[in-house]
Amino acid sequence: MVRSWYELSDYVTLKRVGGLRLSPDGRRLVAPVSGLKPDGTAFGTSLWEIDPEGRAEPRRITRSVEGEAAPAFLPDGSLLFSSKRADAESKDDGDKPALWLLPADGGEARRVATRPGGIGAVAVARDAGTVVFASDTLPGTTGAEEDEDARKARKDAGVTAILHESFPVRHWDHDLGPGEPRLFAAAPPEDASGGLGEPADLTPAPGKALEDTDFDVSPDGSTAVADWTVLGPAAQPRTRLVAIDTATGATRVLAEDPERDFSSPVFSPDGRSVAAIRSYDGAPGGEPRDATLWVLDAATGEGRDVLADSELWPREAAWSADSRSLFFIADENGRRPVFRLDLDTSRLTRVTGDDGAYSALQPAPDGAALYALRDSWDEPPTPVRLDPAPEDGRPVPPPAPDLPLEVPGRLTEVEAQADDGTRVRSWLVLPEEASADSPAPLLLWIHGGPYMSFNGWSWRWNPWLLAARGYAVLLPDPALSTGYGQDMLRRAWGTWGPRTFADLMAAVDAAAARDDVDGERTAAMGGSFGGYMANWVAGHTDRFKAVVTHASLWDLESFSSSTDLPPAWTAEFGDPDTSPERYRAASPHRAADGVRTPVLVIHGDKDYRVPIGQGLQLWWDLMRREVDAKFLYFPNENHWILTPGNIAVWYETVFAFLDHHVLGKEWKRPEHL
Repeated sequence: MVRSWYELSDYVTLKRVGGLRLSPDGRRLVAPVSGLKPDGTAFGTSLWEIDPEGRAEPRRITRSVEGEAAPAFLPDGSLLFSSKRADAESKDDGDKPALWLLPADGGEARRVATRPGGIGAVAVARDAGTVVFASDTLPGTTGAEEDEDARKARKDAGVTAILHESFPVRHWDHDLGPGEPRLFAAAPPEDASGGLGEPADLTPAPGKALEDTDFDVSPDGSTAVADWTVLGPAAQPRTRLVAIDTATGATRVLAEDPERDFSSPVFSPDGRSVAAIRSYDGAPGGEPRDATLWVLDAATGEGRDVLADSELWPREAAWSADSRSLFFIADENGRRPVFRLDLDTSRLTRVTGDDGAYSALQPAPDGAALYALRDSWDEPPTPVRLDPAPEDGRPVPPPAPDLPLEVPGRLTEVEAQADDGTRVRSWLVLPEEASADSPAPLLLWIHGGPYMSFNGWSWRWNPWLLAARGYAVLLPDPALSTGYGQDMLRRAWGTWGPRTFADLMAAVDAAAARDDVDGERTAAMGGSFGGYMANWVAGHTDRFKAVVTHASLWDLESFSSSTDLPPAWTAEFGDPDTSPERYRAASPHRAADGVRTPVLVIHGDKDYRVPIGQGLQLWWDLMRREVDAKFLYFPNENHWILTPGNIAVWYETVFAFLDHHVLGKEWKRPEHL
């Protein structure tokens, strides 16, 4: 049943499908689905079973208040998942995620593995059932008991300090340490009532090498492969692929390159090969960043670029059942299709022919189907079944929680030509009532990244909530957007602001020329890099009635050394000590005197990617110039606003600010602020 959902009170209650996992026999499809917890103050995740054939309605299969995540099937069809739920048998309160098992034939889930630092990501050997998992472990400890004792001693001593001896110290929204992620291997349960075998520590002293790692395990369970980070010159991190013997812990380097990173390794079903993403960070004044698909011999490490003749950026890859082809997704022209690459012939085929943005690829073991999540600007992530053989196939969606949704308007495309002749395309969300007789006020929304594309649904910034209030929302892919070839990146590599600004203005001009859009009542909004560009817009034009800037970069010099990932900026802009002019030329704060437009600044204190200092400096620079501005500050949120109450307040404040400055309505302070 289609439901109305675009009032904020309804919007935050929607269930959101966040992934897929197909059972080894191809008969069961499980998805983590997030939704409101019973008290309504936070979101939790439960596991749902979705009928791959589309005959049955979706069925929720886990129900704890704490929630469940990270589903992984054992060869017998039983389902592993992580959860902080309390264990009735041990009377443990479940303060750390443990590993639980739900039998294939149903019944109660039971806890099968714990660690003092909790259990994170999990991979299962398709044939042997060997389980490899990540767990945070205090350095210098051996075994769970010693780790537990060290944690208790630290707590009893009142110590919260962390001693860092290498980079990094933060990641996105959390501090790193004092523990270090390690990988463990365990045998599957011997019978229906047993737990995992005693976990073996595969990486007893990794330091920070396995922070945010991706890993997989061979079908026979003998080898785990993981991306392993090492620091090079000038603290520049490089990620290699490492193969680990699960019986002995012996480690060997499978792939490394002093100028490239390897990530997201996936074993082929026959165990002979590993596919991975190989990426390049770019060079100051040189070529921009890039990515390709790399296939290695699992035994020798001999590898090759299987997309050498393509400018597609692979985002995710999965093997066909016969190990002869790879499915992958990549941005392309405002979409994110599924492609199939035949490794014997190098033939590249686009499997999907619609406007969708695909993810979570799950090939069926018999080769007859490919399951995935599909989303677009007019459809949230939805499980679908694809035929993997034809070109330009169409998705078939089985029933899924809270889907489909009917959007309050229509979606179209707009094309413009930039001043250098480059084609700039955009999605345009229009309210139902927009017409020549009633043109809609226009909001320019600028995407983050910047190396991404506005090609799919967003729960964080949803344009339909604005369309339901009468606004048209323009979603452009300017310079630095992916899916248009490397030249689109070269146009603004290491310079950012001027070229991207020109593209955005060309897109706005094209949208404003439509008779169903009001080009006089306009505003600009953006978050992260989009916030950087919103700041740039505010300092370089007064054509907009209002600017909203969220988690935004303001002073590139101070930002580059305080963010959680400084090497990403030195790779593009160079060393700030020797090339400060690059940072200054691209920094929005240098045009602060030109800001005349009312500005809404939004920032979370726990944002480590764009630290709160950027928002505070921007706010002070606006205040001392007497700009009409407001500062929406979230003490407990990070780069994203994640709790239901704060999500509602975020939208309510944006609505009120835009209605006041764009529509001329009286300013109304949102409730609870």
